[in-house]
Amino acid sequence: MTTYIVTFEVNDLSRKNAVKKKMRDYYSGVCPIHGNCWAIQSDDTPAQIREYLDNDLTSTDRIFVIRTGTHAAWRNTYGEDNSKWLKERL
Repeated sequence: MTTYIVTFEVNDLSRKNAVKKKMRDYYSGVCPIHGNCWAIQSDDTPAQIREYLDNDLTSTDRIFVIRTGTHAAWRNTYGEDNSKWLKERL
């Protein structure tokens, strides 16, 4: 299982909520980093993840999926549970 960072800029609240719901419903491991950026675990490729999430988006919305690397740093996550999840998987 690979951990990916999914960052998105969605101009409509209902579409933004749909992207978040799809991530929570489909992927076994999800962790919000901030309102427009989540970490997910998947066996899919970045392109497959993008295509799955892209179905509800318009041409003005943006999405970026990247496999996590070996180093990360952050401040102000959504709490200790999120910070622990990220430390274990990034």
